[in-house]
Amino acid sequence: MLSQSSEHIVKNIPFSKLSASGEELMYIEKAILSGYIIGDGHYTKLCQEWLKEHLGAAKVLLTHSCTAALEMAFILADIQPGDEVIMPSYTFVSTANAVVLRGGVPVFVDVRPDTLNLDEAKIKAAVTTRTKAIAPVHYAGLACEMTAILDLAEQYGLKVVEDAAQGICSKYAGQPIGSFGSLAAFSFHGTKNIVSGEGGAIAINDLSLIERAEIIWEKGTNRSQFFRGDVDKYTWVDIGSSYLPSDILAAFLWSQLQDADSITQRRIAIWNRYHQAFEPLEKKQKVRRPIIPQKCQHNAHIYYLLVDSLETRTKILSNLKHHGVQATFHYVPLHSAPAGRKYGRQSGELMVTEKICDRIVRLPLFANMTSEEADFIISLVHESLL
Repeated sequence: MLSQSSEHIVKNIPFSKLSASGEELMYIEKAILSGYIIGDGHYTKLCQEWLKEHLGAAKVLLTHSCTAALEMAFILADIQPGDEVIMPSYTFVSTANAVVLRGGVPVFVDVRPDTLNLDEAKIKAAVTTRTKAIAPVHYAGLACEMTAILDLAEQYGLKVVEDAAQGICSKYAGQPIGSFGSLAAFSFHGTKNIVSGEGGAIAINDLSLIERAEIIWEKGTNRSQFFRGDVDKYTWVDIGSSYLPSDILAAFLWSQLQDADSITQRRIAIWNRYHQAFEPLEKKQKVRRPIIPQKCQHNAHIYYLLVDSLETRTKILSNLKHHGVQATFHYVPLHSAPAGRKYGRQSGELMVTEKICDRIVRLPLFANMTSEEADFIISLVHESLL
């Protein structure tokens, strides 16, 4: 709790902050000096191999964003006009947009009260004859209940497209997030654990989709086959777009990936510091802390608290802002958004989603956060709940 003498202390603590390894500029310089800074260069290939190895994926392609990776994924999932894709309403708009751009219909399902992930028990009721895929979103880098989701997908003949935007370096039952579905999309946006400013990746786990993925990635051409010597010239053979990132961004990402384990462990240390400090508040039923199922190994992407009301959340956020701390809430549920009502439909009641969206407080968390900064934030939250 803040002492009387420190009540007016103001610190500049951002919500998110780059954790640079120190080698980013060196790799960028090497990329520039090589004379090859467009897509699919040396560092792009290095990053793709690293991700392939760490995920156990059949193929990984870097993209200029996770949004692009999701768009590729739903092209590969062959979403056609009128096809339905089951997903949580409590997610970022890109999950749904990628379906809508194919003419598909996002079907919004409630989330679990413990993990805030897609509630696997609600999926079956959402399945219709038009259902083509399930898109589990691993919220806060915490895995969905993939065993049950994969069982349902097999039962109904559905593809699984993992939205693993927040899930790099997380696991479920010892297996990396992003290695379960036919396809998975990752983000390296500047707010994520491992970053390249803007950037993403698509993991292809279904061998039958690799060739088409390369074509879509290369603007609908068979350019990748040409450079491997599989064809004597390349041409336009399918739909596609310019999904490749610059090799300069890949050079930055390569440095980050070399430091991935360290970044993850430092984030987990801050996450654990928060978690221990807020236990007394949870015992007093002032907050509810994140719940981590036994099967899940998370990456400390987000530390959040659930409070009792919008009023309490506003009070906490205002107090933190007053002291120079940038905290925030999260998504407006997609089923309640204008475009969500226009392009999607909801399945059943979304009571958990509607209850938690006004009560979630996300606290600053980055690998280089000091213990003093974390303790300052902790004291302000305690003070707000007096």
